[in-house]
Amino acid sequence: MKKIIIFFFLINIFSLPSKAEIVYIDVNFIINKSAIGITLNKQLEDLKKKYISKYNKIEQELIKKEKTLIAQQNILNKDEFEKKLETLSKQVKKYRSDKKISEDDINKIKIENTKKILNFLNPIITEYVEKNSISLVIPKKNIIVGKKKLDITDNIIQLLNNETNK
Repeated sequence: MKKIIIFFFLINIFSLPSKAEIVYIDVNFIINKSAIGITLNKQLEDLKKKYISKYNKIEQELIKKEKTLIAQQNILNKDEFEKKLETLSKQVKKYRSDKKISEDDINKIKIENTKKILNFLNPIITEYVEKNSISLVIPKKNIIVGKKKLDITDNIIQLLNNETNK
């Protein structure tokens, strides 16, 4: 009797559908190539160009001041030269500090907006997974080799673009 019960138990286990649908997704590609991601990248590039232009002008002015100061080194007395050198050093420190703050601001904006995109993207991926009976979604960066048909990145980009257009 025990053998019959075990036999039926094993038949039931092996006859159950055990197909688990596993796919992968490239989140960085989605962030960079979706309509909302392209807009974000363009805004960041414009901001970077603005900052680069601003700081290049300041840098050129500091270089001119340095050259002028070096040229005047033999003409000025030691105390006056030291004062001007200290003033120039403070200006250079302020320039570096301001430039670092600007770079940090750009990075902060990028991180905040990327988080917003991911928060917007998460329900889209969840809905897609539920509709298509997908068991597991793996990030593409963790995949060494995989079939192209398992990549759902393009589908998610289309859904994200459609959702952002609404």
